[in-house]
Amino acid sequence: MRLSQFHLHTSKETPAEAEIISHKLMLKAGMIRKLAAGLYTWSPLGLRVLRKVERAVREEMEAAGAIEVLMPSVQPKELWEETGRWEKFGGQLLKMQDRKEAWYCYGPTHEEVITDFARQELSSYKQLPVNFFQIQTKFRDEIRPRFGVMRAREFLMKDAYSFHVSDEDLGREYRNMYDAYGRIFTRLGLTFRAVSADSGAIGGAVSHEFHVLADSGEDALAFSTGSDYAANVEAAVAADPAPRAAAGESLRKIDTPHQKTCEDVAALMGIALQRTVKSIAAVAEDGTFVLALVRGDHAVNEIKLGKVAGLAGYRLANEAEIQQFLGSEPGFLGPLNPRQPIRVVADREVAAMADFVVGANEKGFHLAGVNWGRDLPEPETVADIRNVVAGDRAADGGEIGIARGIEVGHVFQLGRKYAEAMKLTVLDANGKAAVPAMGCYGIGVSRIVAAAIEQNHDENGIAWPEAMAPWQAVVCVINPKGDAAVAEAAQALYRDLNAVGIETALDDRGLRPGAMFADMELIGIPHRIVVSERGLSAGTYEYRHRRASESENLDRAAVLAKFGR
Repeated sequence: MRLSQFHLHTSKETPAEAEIISHKLMLKAGMIRKLAAGLYTWSPLGLRVLRKVERAVREEMEAAGAIEVLMPSVQPKELWEETGRWEKFGGQLLKMQDRKEAWYCYGPTHEEVITDFARQELSSYKQLPVNFFQIQTKFRDEIRPRFGVMRAREFLMKDAYSFHVSDEDLGREYRNMYDAYGRIFTRLGLTFRAVSADSGAIGGAVSHEFHVLADSGEDALAFSTGSDYAANVEAAVAADPAPRAAAGESLRKIDTPHQKTCEDVAALMGIALQRTVKSIAAVAEDGTFVLALVRGDHAVNEIKLGKVAGLAGYRLANEAEIQQFLGSEPGFLGPLNPRQPIRVVADREVAAMADFVVGANEKGFHLAGVNWGRDLPEPETVADIRNVVAGDRAADGGEIGIARGIEVGHVFQLGRKYAEAMKLTVLDANGKAAVPAMGCYGIGVSRIVAAAIEQNHDENGIAWPEAMAPWQAVVCVINPKGDAAVAEAAQALYRDLNAVGIETALDDRGLRPGAMFADMELIGIPHRIVVSERGLSAGTYEYRHRRASESENLDRAAVLAKFGR
Protein backbone atom coordinates (compact mmCIF):
# COMPACT_ATOMS: atom_id res chain seq x y z
CA MET A 1 0.00 0.00 0.00
CA ARG A 2 1.34 3.42 -1.00
CA LEU A 3 0.53 5.80 1.82
CA SER A 4 0.20 8.66 -0.69
CA GLN A 5 -2.91 6.80 -1.87
CA PHE A 6 -4.15 5.75 1.58
CA HIS A 7 -6.24 7.70 4.07
CA LEU A 8 -3.91 8.24 7.05
CA HIS A 9 -4.92 11.11 9.34
CA THR A 10 -2.87 11.35 12.54
CA SER A 11 -2.87 14.03 15.22
CA LYS A 12 -0.24 15.42 17.59
CA GLU A 13 -2.83 16.54 20.12
CA THR A 14 -4.09 14.34 22.94
CA PRO A 15 -7.92 14.26 22.74
CA ALA A 16 -9.57 15.74 25.82
CA GLU A 17 -12.36 13.14 25.76
CA ALA A 18 -9.98 10.18 26.10
CA GLU A 19 -9.23 8.78 29.56
CA ILE A 20 -7.10 5.70 28.90
CA ILE A 21 -4.07 5.21 26.70
CA SER A 22 -5.74 2.99 24.09
CA HIS A 23 -8.51 5.54 23.51
CA LYS A 24 -5.98 8.37 23.27
CA LEU A 25 -3.71 6.52 20.85
CA MET A 26 -6.53 5.19 18.66
CA LEU A 27 -7.80 8.74 18.22
CA LYS A 28 -4.32 10.23 17.67
CA ALA A 29 -3.45 7.49 15.18
CA GLY A 30 -6.75 8.10 13.38
CA MET A 31 -7.95 4.53 13.85
CA ILE A 32 -11.43 5.48 15.06
CA ARG A 33 -13.69 8.52 15.01
CA LYS A 34 -16.57 9.10 17.41
CA LEU A 35 -20.07 9.29 15.95
CA ALA A 36 -22.02 9.42 19.24
CA ALA A 37 -21.57 8.16 22.80
CA GLY A 38 -20.20 4.62 22.55
CA LEU A 39 -20.44 4.57 18.73
CA TYR A 40 -17.32 4.70 16.54
CA THR A 41 -16.43 4.66 12.87
CA TRP A 42 -13.37 2.55 12.12
CA SER A 43 -11.03 4.29 9.68
CA PRO A 44 -9.19 2.36 6.94
CA LEU A 45 -6.18 2.10 9.27
CA GLY A 46 -8.22 0.89 12.22
CA LEU A 47 -10.13 -1.54 10.05
CA ARG A 48 -6.89 -3.17 8.87
CA VAL A 49 -6.08 -4.02 12.48
CA LEU A 50 -9.62 -5.13 13.27
CA ARG A 51 -9.61 -7.47 10.26
CA LYS A 52 -6.30 -9.02 11.40
CA VAL A 53 -7.92 -9.94 14.71
CA GLU A 54 -11.06 -11.18 12.98
CA ARG A 55 -9.03 -13.37 10.62
CA ALA A 56 -7.10 -15.00 13.45
CA VAL A 57 -10.32 -15.69 15.38
CA ARG A 58 -12.10 -17.13 12.34
CA GLU A 59 -9.23 -19.37 11.27
CA GLU A 60 -8.67 -20.79 14.76
CA MET A 61 -12.38 -21.38 15.30
CA GLU A 62 -12.63 -23.25 12.00
CA ALA A 63 -9.50 -25.23 12.85
CA ALA A 64 -11.18 -26.24 16.13
CA GLY A 65 -14.18 -27.59 14.23
CA ALA A 66 -16.70 -24.75 14.61
CA ILE A 67 -18.97 -23.86 11.68
CA GLU A 68 -19.65 -20.24 10.75
CA VAL A 69 -23.18 -18.82 10.49
CA LEU A 70 -24.54 -15.27 10.45
CA MET A 71 -27.58 -14.36 12.54
CA PRO A 72 -29.67 -11.17 12.49
CA SER A 73 -28.62 -8.39 14.85
CA VAL A 74 -32.28 -7.37 15.29
CA GLN A 75 -34.22 -9.96 17.28
CA PRO A 76 -37.97 -10.32 18.00
CA LYS A 77 -39.28 -9.80 21.52
CA GLU A 78 -41.05 -13.17 21.52
CA LEU A 79 -37.77 -15.11 21.60
CA TRP A 80 -36.51 -13.17 24.61
CA GLU A 81 -39.84 -13.68 26.38
CA GLU A 82 -39.42 -17.45 26.02
CA THR A 83 -36.26 -17.30 28.16
CA GLY A 84 -37.54 -14.55 30.47
CA ARG A 85 -34.71 -12.22 29.52
CA TRP A 86 -36.81 -9.48 27.89
CA GLU A 87 -37.16 -7.94 31.34
CA LYS A 88 -34.29 -9.61 33.21
CA PHE A 89 -31.53 -8.41 30.90
CA GLY A 90 -32.13 -4.87 32.10
CA GLY A 91 -31.41 -1.47 30.64
CA GLN A 92 -28.57 -2.71 28.42
CA LEU A 93 -31.17 -4.24 26.10
CA LEU A 94 -31.99 -1.69 23.38
CA LYS A 95 -35.67 -2.14 22.53
CA MET A 96 -37.48 -0.76 19.48
CA GLN A 97 -40.71 -1.06 17.49
CA ASP A 98 -41.27 -1.44 13.77
CA ARG A 99 -44.02 0.23 11.74
CA LYS A 100 -46.46 -2.47 12.82
CA GLU A 101 -45.62 -1.70 16.47
CA ALA A 102 -44.02 -5.11 16.97
CA TRP A 103 -41.19 -5.08 19.51
CA TYR A 104 -37.59 -6.04 18.75
CA CYS A 105 -34.21 -5.65 20.39
CA TYR A 106 -30.78 -4.99 18.96
CA GLY A 107 -28.99 -8.16 20.00
CA PRO A 108 -26.46 -7.92 22.82
CA THR A 109 -25.94 -11.69 22.51
CA HIS A 110 -27.53 -14.51 20.49
CA GLU A 111 -28.46 -17.42 22.78
CA GLU A 112 -32.14 -17.11 21.91
CA VAL A 113 -31.56 -16.83 18.16
CA ILE A 114 -29.17 -19.79 17.93
CA THR A 115 -31.48 -21.94 20.04
CA ASP A 116 -34.37 -21.07 17.72
CA PHE A 117 -32.17 -21.98 14.76
CA ALA A 118 -31.21 -25.26 16.42
CA ARG A 119 -34.80 -26.30 17.16
CA GLN A 120 -35.56 -25.90 13.46
CA GLU A 121 -32.41 -27.62 12.21
CA LEU A 122 -31.54 -30.32 14.76
CA SER A 123 -33.75 -33.35 15.27
CA SER A 124 -31.45 -36.28 16.05
CA TYR A 125 -28.51 -37.08 18.30
CA LYS A 126 -26.71 -38.08 15.09
CA GLN A 127 -26.39 -34.36 14.21
CA LEU A 128 -24.56 -33.68 17.49
CA PRO A 129 -22.18 -32.43 18.64
CA VAL A 130 -22.17 -29.25 16.58
CA ASN A 131 -20.69 -25.81 17.22
CA PHE A 132 -21.94 -22.75 15.34
CA PHE A 133 -20.08 -19.43 15.46
CA GLN A 134 -20.46 -15.97 13.99
CA ILE A 135 -18.57 -12.68 13.95
CA GLN A 136 -21.29 -10.09 14.31
CA THR A 137 -22.03 -6.60 15.59
CA LYS A 138 -23.62 -6.43 19.05
CA PHE A 139 -25.20 -3.55 20.96
CA ARG A 140 -25.41 -3.10 24.73
CA ASP A 141 -26.80 0.18 25.99
CA GLU A 142 -24.11 0.96 28.57
CA ILE A 143 -25.16 3.52 31.19
CA ARG A 144 -21.83 5.30 30.80
CA PRO A 145 -19.96 4.25 27.67
CA ARG A 146 -16.29 5.19 28.02
CA PHE A 147 -12.74 4.24 27.18
CA GLY A 148 -13.39 4.28 23.43
CA VAL A 149 -13.96 0.82 21.96
CA MET A 150 -13.02 -0.75 25.30
CA ARG A 151 -16.53 -0.07 26.62
CA ALA A 152 -18.51 0.97 23.57
CA ARG A 153 -22.21 0.42 23.08
CA GLU A 154 -21.76 -1.10 19.62
CA PHE A 155 -18.94 -3.61 19.21
CA LEU A 156 -17.77 -6.54 17.11
CA MET A 157 -17.93 -9.92 18.79
CA LYS A 158 -17.30 -13.54 17.96
CA ASP A 159 -19.91 -15.71 19.63
CA ALA A 160 -20.16 -19.48 19.33
CA TYR A 161 -22.75 -21.95 20.62
CA SER A 162 -22.38 -25.72 20.87
CA PHE A 163 -25.01 -28.45 21.31
CA HIS A 164 -24.39 -31.86 22.92
CA VAL A 165 -26.17 -35.07 23.81
CA SER A 166 -24.41 -35.29 27.19
CA ASP A 167 -22.74 -33.16 29.83
CA GLU A 168 -19.53 -35.13 29.26
CA ASP A 169 -19.50 -34.14 25.60
CA LEU A 170 -20.15 -30.52 26.56
CA GLY A 171 -17.13 -30.69 28.85
CA ARG A 172 -15.01 -32.00 25.96
CA GLU A 173 -16.03 -29.14 23.65
CA TYR A 174 -15.60 -26.62 26.46
CA ARG A 175 -11.97 -27.74 26.78
CA ASN A 176 -11.61 -27.62 22.99
CA MET A 177 -12.77 -23.99 22.95
CA TYR A 178 -10.64 -23.14 25.98
CA ASP A 179 -7.59 -24.43 24.12
CA ALA A 180 -8.62 -22.66 20.89
CA TYR A 181 -8.83 -19.36 22.77
CA GLY A 182 -5.33 -19.90 24.06
CA ARG A 183 -4.12 -20.38 20.49
CA ILE A 184 -5.94 -17.24 19.32
CA PHE A 185 -4.41 -14.94 21.92
CA THR A 186 -0.97 -16.53 21.55
CA ARG A 187 -1.16 -16.08 17.77
CA LEU A 188 -2.05 -12.40 18.24
CA GLY A 189 1.06 -11.94 20.37
CA LEU A 190 -0.75 -11.04 23.59
CA THR A 191 0.20 -11.79 27.19
CA PHE A 192 -2.96 -13.23 28.71
CA ARG A 193 -4.36 -15.38 31.48
CA ALA A 194 -7.44 -17.58 31.77
CA VAL A 195 -9.27 -17.33 35.08
CA SER A 196 -12.28 -18.96 36.73
CA ALA A 197 -15.19 -16.55 36.61
CA ASP A 198 -18.80 -15.81 37.50
CA SER A 199 -21.24 -16.56 34.66
CA GLY A 200 -23.29 -13.38 35.15
CA ALA A 201 -26.35 -12.72 32.98
CA ILE A 202 -25.41 -15.43 30.46
CA GLY A 203 -25.79 -18.21 33.01
CA GLY A 204 -24.28 -21.65 33.35
CA ALA A 205 -22.43 -23.59 36.00
CA VAL A 206 -18.83 -23.31 34.73
CA SER A 207 -17.10 -20.40 33.04
CA HIS A 208 -13.64 -18.96 32.42
CA GLU A 209 -12.61 -15.49 31.38
CA PHE A 210 -9.58 -14.69 29.24
CA HIS A 211 -7.79 -11.50 30.21
CA VAL A 212 -5.09 -9.50 28.49
CA LEU A 213 -2.78 -8.48 31.34
CA ALA A 214 -2.34 -4.72 31.64
CA ASP A 215 -1.88 -2.33 34.54
CA SER A 216 -4.87 -0.32 33.31
CA GLY A 217 -7.20 -3.34 33.35
CA GLU A 218 -10.62 -2.87 34.92
CA ASP A 219 -10.70 -6.36 36.39
CA ALA A 220 -8.71 -7.57 39.37
CA LEU A 221 -7.40 -11.11 38.93
CA ALA A 222 -6.33 -13.30 41.81
CA PHE A 223 -3.63 -15.91 41.26
CA SER A 224 -1.70 -18.32 43.45
CA THR A 225 2.06 -18.44 43.74
CA GLY A 226 1.78 -22.16 44.46
CA SER A 227 0.06 -23.38 41.28
CA ASP A 228 -1.63 -22.22 38.06
CA TYR A 229 -4.83 -21.36 39.98
CA ALA A 230 -6.29 -18.03 38.83
CA ALA A 231 -9.74 -16.45 39.11
CA ASN A 232 -11.49 -13.15 38.77
CA VAL A 233 -11.84 -11.65 42.26
CA GLU A 234 -15.60 -12.03 41.77
CA ALA A 235 -15.05 -15.80 41.96
CA ALA A 236 -11.68 -16.23 43.70
CA VAL A 237 -11.59 -18.16 46.98
CA ALA A 238 -8.88 -18.16 49.64
CA ALA A 239 -7.97 -21.16 51.80
CA ASP A 240 -10.20 -22.12 54.73
CA PRO A 241 -9.48 -20.01 57.83
CA ALA A 242 -7.72 -21.48 60.85
CA PRO A 243 -9.98 -22.96 63.55
CA ARG A 244 -11.56 -20.49 65.96
CA ALA A 245 -9.57 -19.74 69.11
CA ALA A 246 -11.14 -19.91 72.56
CA ALA A 247 -12.64 -16.77 74.04
CA GLY A 248 -10.10 -14.79 76.04
CA GLU A 249 -11.86 -11.48 76.72
CA SER A 250 -15.04 -10.38 78.44
CA LEU A 251 -17.77 -8.56 76.55
CA ARG A 252 -17.55 -4.80 77.08
CA LYS A 253 -18.98 -1.60 75.69
CA ILE A 254 -16.59 0.91 74.08
CA ASP A 255 -17.33 4.62 73.77
CA THR A 256 -16.83 5.55 70.09
CA PRO A 257 -18.55 8.94 69.75
CA HIS A 258 -17.22 9.83 66.31
CA GLN A 259 -15.78 6.54 65.06
CA LYS A 260 -18.07 5.08 62.39
CA THR A 261 -15.60 3.01 60.38
CA CYS A 262 -13.66 -0.09 61.35
CA GLU A 263 -10.44 1.78 60.59
CA ASP A 264 -11.31 4.59 63.01
CA VAL A 265 -12.50 2.19 65.74
CA ALA A 266 -9.32 0.09 65.45
CA ALA A 267 -7.17 3.23 65.63
CA LEU A 268 -9.03 4.48 68.72
CA MET A 269 -8.65 1.13 70.49
CA GLY A 270 -5.07 0.57 69.34
CA ILE A 271 -5.85 -2.84 67.84
CA ALA A 272 -5.33 -4.46 64.43
CA LEU A 273 -8.05 -3.78 61.87
CA GLN A 274 -8.35 -7.56 61.42
CA ARG A 275 -9.94 -7.78 64.88
CA THR A 276 -12.96 -5.69 63.84
CA VAL A 277 -16.08 -6.82 61.99
CA LYS A 278 -17.93 -4.81 59.36
CA SER A 279 -21.75 -5.08 59.18
CA ILE A 280 -23.61 -4.59 55.90
CA ALA A 281 -27.38 -4.31 56.15
CA ALA A 282 -29.42 -5.76 53.29
CA VAL A 283 -32.96 -6.86 52.48
CA ALA A 284 -33.72 -10.10 50.62
CA GLU A 285 -36.40 -10.26 47.94
CA ASP A 286 -38.78 -11.91 50.43
CA GLY A 287 -38.35 -8.96 52.81
CA THR A 288 -35.99 -10.68 55.28
CA PHE A 289 -33.58 -8.25 56.94
CA VAL A 290 -30.01 -9.54 56.56
CA LEU A 291 -26.79 -8.50 58.28
CA ALA A 292 -23.74 -9.61 56.26
CA LEU A 293 -20.53 -9.69 58.30
CA VAL A 294 -16.97 -9.44 56.97
CA ARG A 295 -13.70 -8.71 58.67
CA GLY A 296 -12.86 -5.02 59.00
CA ASP A 297 -10.02 -5.20 56.48
CA HIS A 298 -12.15 -7.05 53.93
CA ALA A 299 -14.87 -6.01 51.47
CA VAL A 300 -18.14 -7.76 50.70
CA ASN A 301 -18.22 -9.38 47.28
CA GLU A 302 -21.68 -8.52 45.98
CA ILE A 303 -21.78 -11.40 43.51
CA LYS A 304 -20.84 -13.98 46.12
CA LEU A 305 -23.38 -12.55 48.57
CA GLY A 306 -26.06 -12.78 45.89
CA LYS A 307 -25.32 -16.49 45.49
CA VAL A 308 -26.09 -17.26 49.13
CA ALA A 309 -29.37 -19.18 49.38
CA GLY A 310 -32.29 -16.75 49.56
CA LEU A 311 -30.24 -13.66 48.66
CA ALA A 312 -30.55 -13.58 44.88
CA GLY A 313 -31.83 -10.11 44.06
CA TYR A 314 -31.03 -8.65 47.50
CA ARG A 315 -30.63 -4.88 47.96
CA LEU A 316 -28.99 -2.69 50.55
CA ALA A 317 -31.26 -1.65 53.42
CA ASN A 318 -32.30 1.98 53.80
CA GLU A 319 -31.94 3.97 57.02
CA ALA A 320 -35.59 3.52 57.97
CA GLU A 321 -35.27 -0.27 57.72
CA ILE A 322 -32.01 -0.22 59.68
CA GLN A 323 -33.69 1.79 62.42
CA GLN A 324 -36.68 -0.58 62.43
CA PHE A 325 -34.65 -3.78 62.80
CA LEU A 326 -31.52 -2.64 64.62
CA GLY A 327 -32.57 0.59 66.33
CA SER A 328 -29.41 2.39 65.27
CA GLU A 329 -27.85 4.40 62.49
CA PRO A 330 -25.15 3.26 60.01
CA GLY A 331 -21.67 3.27 61.50
CA PHE A 332 -22.64 1.51 64.73
CA LEU A 333 -24.34 -1.65 63.43
CA GLY A 334 -23.80 -5.18 64.71
CA PRO A 335 -25.48 -8.57 65.13
CA LEU A 336 -26.13 -8.33 68.89
CA ASN A 337 -29.49 -7.37 70.37
CA PRO A 338 -31.49 -6.47 67.24
CA ARG A 339 -34.94 -4.96 67.77
CA GLN A 340 -36.55 -7.56 65.50
CA PRO A 341 -35.38 -10.97 64.26
CA ILE A 342 -32.73 -10.76 61.55
CA ARG A 343 -30.75 -13.22 59.46
CA VAL A 344 -26.98 -13.16 60.05
CA VAL A 345 -24.70 -14.18 57.18
CA ALA A 346 -21.09 -14.41 58.34
CA ASP A 347 -18.08 -14.68 56.08
CA ARG A 348 -15.96 -17.76 56.81
CA GLU A 349 -13.24 -15.59 58.34
CA VAL A 350 -15.72 -13.90 60.69
CA ALA A 351 -17.20 -17.23 61.76
CA ALA A 352 -13.68 -18.27 62.82
CA MET A 353 -13.02 -15.10 64.86
CA ALA A 354 -12.91 -14.73 68.65
CA ASP A 355 -12.76 -11.62 70.81
CA PHE A 356 -13.80 -9.34 67.95
CA VAL A 357 -15.27 -5.82 67.82
CA VAL A 358 -18.65 -4.93 66.28
CA GLY A 359 -21.13 -2.08 66.43
CA ALA A 360 -23.39 -2.00 69.49
CA ASN A 361 -26.56 -0.97 67.59
CA GLU A 362 -26.38 2.23 69.62
CA LYS A 363 -25.12 5.55 68.37
CA GLY A 364 -21.63 6.30 69.68
CA PHE A 365 -20.82 2.77 70.90
CA HIS A 366 -19.16 -0.48 69.83
CA LEU A 367 -18.80 -3.82 71.59
CA ALA A 368 -15.43 -5.50 72.18
CA GLY A 369 -14.60 -9.03 73.29
CA VAL A 370 -17.50 -10.47 71.28
CA ASN A 371 -17.57 -14.26 70.90
CA TRP A 372 -19.83 -16.67 69.04
CA GLY A 373 -21.86 -19.06 71.15
CA ARG A 374 -21.39 -16.98 74.30
CA ASP A 375 -22.49 -13.45 73.42
CA LEU A 376 -24.54 -14.19 70.35
CA PRO A 377 -25.79 -17.36 68.62
CA GLU A 378 -23.62 -19.16 66.10
CA PRO A 379 -24.23 -17.53 62.70
CA GLU A 380 -27.23 -18.91 60.84
CA THR A 381 -25.32 -18.90 57.55
CA VAL A 382 -21.56 -19.14 57.00
CA ALA A 383 -20.32 -18.54 53.45
CA ASP A 384 -17.45 -17.10 51.45
CA ILE A 385 -18.81 -13.59 50.80
CA ARG A 386 -15.67 -11.46 50.57
CA ASN A 387 -13.11 -10.38 47.99
CA VAL A 388 -9.76 -12.07 48.31
CA VAL A 389 -6.81 -9.73 48.87
CA ALA A 390 -3.11 -9.93 48.09
CA GLY A 391 -1.34 -11.99 50.72
CA ASP A 392 -4.27 -14.32 51.45
CA ARG A 393 -3.34 -17.96 51.81
CA ALA A 394 -4.39 -19.96 48.75
CA ALA A 395 -6.01 -23.38 48.95
CA ASP A 396 -2.96 -24.92 47.24
CA GLY A 397 -0.65 -23.61 49.95
CA GLY A 398 0.66 -20.68 47.94
CA GLU A 399 -0.01 -17.01 48.44
CA ILE A 400 -2.63 -15.04 46.53
CA GLY A 401 -1.42 -12.17 44.39
CA ILE A 402 -3.50 -9.64 42.48
CA ALA A 403 -2.95 -8.55 38.86
CA ARG A 404 -4.98 -6.34 36.54
CA GLY A 405 -6.58 -7.62 33.37
CA ILE A 406 -8.86 -6.65 30.51
CA GLU A 407 -11.48 -9.27 29.69
CA VAL A 408 -11.39 -10.17 26.00
CA GLY A 409 -13.00 -13.62 26.02
CA HIS A 410 -15.41 -15.73 28.06
CA VAL A 411 -16.42 -19.38 27.75
CA PHE A 412 -19.47 -20.89 29.47
CA GLN A 413 -20.98 -24.29 30.08
CA LEU A 414 -24.61 -23.21 29.79
CA GLY A 415 -26.15 -26.57 30.44
CA ARG A 416 -29.82 -26.83 29.44
CA LYS A 417 -31.09 -23.43 30.58
CA TYR A 418 -31.93 -22.10 27.10
CA ALA A 419 -32.80 -25.41 25.50
CA GLU A 420 -35.37 -26.17 28.20
CA ALA A 421 -36.84 -22.66 28.12
CA MET A 422 -37.25 -22.80 24.34
CA LYS A 423 -38.30 -26.47 24.21
CA LEU A 424 -35.38 -27.65 22.09
CA THR A 425 -35.24 -31.45 21.93
CA VAL A 426 -33.62 -34.09 19.74
CA LEU A 427 -34.25 -37.82 19.54
CA ASP A 428 -31.64 -39.81 21.45
CA ALA A 429 -30.27 -43.27 20.55
CA ASN A 430 -33.40 -44.87 22.05
CA GLY A 431 -35.77 -42.70 20.02
CA LYS A 432 -36.79 -40.60 23.02
CA ALA A 433 -36.84 -36.81 23.19
CA ALA A 434 -33.78 -35.41 24.94
CA VAL A 435 -32.83 -31.83 25.78
CA PRO A 436 -29.32 -31.02 24.49
CA ALA A 437 -26.69 -29.38 26.70
CA MET A 438 -25.25 -26.11 25.39
CA GLY A 439 -21.98 -24.23 25.55
CA CYS A 440 -21.37 -20.55 24.77
CA TYR A 441 -18.04 -18.99 23.78
CA GLY A 442 -17.49 -15.25 23.24
CA ILE A 443 -14.56 -13.08 22.14
CA GLY A 444 -14.62 -9.28 22.00
CA VAL A 445 -12.99 -8.78 18.61
CA SER A 446 -12.99 -4.98 18.67
CA ARG A 447 -12.10 -4.94 22.37
CA ILE A 448 -8.95 -6.97 21.66
CA VAL A 449 -7.63 -4.06 19.58
CA ALA A 450 -7.84 -1.65 22.52
CA ALA A 451 -6.58 -4.23 25.01
CA ALA A 452 -3.53 -4.92 22.84
CA ILE A 453 -2.67 -1.21 22.84
CA GLU A 454 -2.99 -1.04 26.64
CA GLN A 455 -0.38 -3.81 26.78
CA ASN A 456 1.81 -2.63 23.90
CA HIS A 457 2.68 1.07 23.81
CA ASP A 458 5.31 3.60 24.82
CA GLU A 459 5.65 7.38 24.94
CA ASN A 460 5.78 7.54 21.12
CA GLY A 461 2.62 5.56 20.41
CA ILE A 462 1.44 2.03 19.69
CA ALA A 463 3.88 -0.91 19.46
CA TRP A 464 1.76 -3.61 17.83
CA PRO A 465 2.46 -7.32 18.11
CA GLU A 466 3.40 -8.23 14.55
CA ALA A 467 0.28 -10.31 13.94
CA MET A 468 -1.98 -7.32 14.64
CA ALA A 469 -0.06 -4.49 12.95
CA PRO A 470 -1.71 -2.82 9.93
CA TRP A 471 1.51 -3.63 8.03
CA GLN A 472 4.52 -5.63 9.15
CA ALA A 473 6.95 -3.14 7.66
CA VAL A 474 7.10 0.32 6.15
CA VAL A 475 9.60 1.62 3.63
CA CYS A 476 10.18 5.32 4.28
CA VAL A 477 11.47 7.40 1.38
CA ILE A 478 13.58 10.48 2.08
CA ASN A 479 12.85 13.20 -0.51
CA PRO A 480 11.04 10.95 -3.01
CA LYS A 481 10.27 13.80 -5.42
CA GLY A 482 13.77 15.30 -5.35
CA ASP A 483 15.80 12.16 -5.99
CA ALA A 484 14.56 9.73 -8.64
CA ALA A 485 17.18 7.10 -7.74
CA VAL A 486 16.07 7.05 -4.11
CA ALA A 487 12.41 6.83 -5.10
CA GLU A 488 13.12 3.99 -7.51
CA ALA A 489 15.19 2.06 -4.94
CA ALA A 490 12.46 2.47 -2.32
CA GLN A 491 9.80 1.20 -4.72
CA ALA A 492 11.95 -1.78 -5.65
CA LEU A 493 12.48 -2.71 -1.98
CA TYR A 494 8.77 -2.23 -1.33
CA ARG A 495 7.90 -4.61 -4.19
CA ASP A 496 10.52 -7.16 -3.11
CA LEU A 497 9.32 -7.29 0.50
CA ASN A 498 5.70 -7.80 -0.51
CA ALA A 499 6.75 -10.40 -3.08
CA VAL A 500 8.31 -12.58 -0.36
CA GLY A 501 5.22 -12.33 1.84
CA ILE A 502 6.15 -9.39 4.09
CA GLU A 503 3.13 -7.09 4.23
CA THR A 504 4.73 -3.71 3.58
CA ALA A 505 3.60 -0.11 3.14
CA LEU A 506 5.50 2.56 1.20
CA ASP A 507 5.56 5.98 2.83
CA ASP A 508 5.90 8.12 -0.28
CA ARG A 509 3.95 11.08 1.09
CA GLY A 510 6.98 13.36 0.91
CA LEU A 511 6.95 14.32 4.60
CA ARG A 512 10.08 15.48 6.41
CA PRO A 513 11.88 12.59 8.15
CA GLY A 514 10.89 13.65 11.68
CA ALA A 515 7.17 13.88 10.89
CA MET A 516 7.23 10.67 8.84
CA PHE A 517 9.02 8.67 11.55
CA ALA A 518 6.71 10.05 14.25
CA ASP A 519 3.68 8.87 12.28
CA MET A 520 5.11 5.38 11.85
CA GLU A 521 5.93 5.13 15.56
CA LEU A 522 2.48 6.41 16.51
CA ILE A 523 0.62 3.85 14.37
CA GLY A 524 2.97 1.11 15.58
CA ILE A 525 4.53 -0.47 12.47
CA PRO A 526 6.97 -3.15 13.76
CA HIS A 527 9.72 -2.70 11.13
CA ARG A 528 10.87 0.61 9.61
CA ILE A 529 13.29 0.71 6.66
CA VAL A 530 14.55 4.10 5.47
CA VAL A 531 15.83 4.62 1.93
CA SER A 532 17.99 7.74 1.55
CA GLU A 533 20.63 9.12 -0.79
CA ARG A 534 23.39 8.56 1.79
CA GLY A 535 22.35 4.95 2.41
CA LEU A 536 21.99 4.26 -1.30
CA SER A 537 25.54 5.46 -1.87
CA ALA A 538 26.76 3.06 0.86
CA GLY A 539 24.60 0.19 -0.37
CA THR A 540 22.62 0.06 2.90
CA TYR A 541 19.22 0.82 4.37
CA GLU A 542 18.51 2.30 7.79
CA TYR A 543 16.55 -0.35 9.70
CA ARG A 544 14.86 0.03 13.07
CA HIS A 545 12.49 -2.21 14.96
CA ARG A 546 9.64 -0.38 16.66
CA ARG A 547 10.85 -1.46 20.11
CA ALA A 548 14.55 -0.81 19.46
CA SER A 549 16.33 2.28 20.78
CA GLU A 550 18.80 2.60 17.88
CA SER A 551 18.81 2.17 14.11
CA GLU A 552 21.05 -0.20 12.13
CA ASN A 553 22.58 0.25 8.68
CA LEU A 554 21.98 -3.02 6.82
CA ASP A 555 22.30 -4.31 3.28
CA ARG A 556 19.35 -5.90 1.51
CA ALA A 557 20.19 -9.46 2.64
CA ALA A 558 20.48 -8.37 6.28
CA VAL A 559 17.15 -6.54 6.08
CA LEU A 560 15.42 -9.67 4.74
CA ALA A 561 17.07 -11.72 7.48
CA LYS A 562 15.19 -9.60 10.04
CA PHE A 563 12.04 -11.25 8.69
CA GLY A 564 13.49 -14.74 8.52
CA ARG A 565 13.80 -14.53 4.73
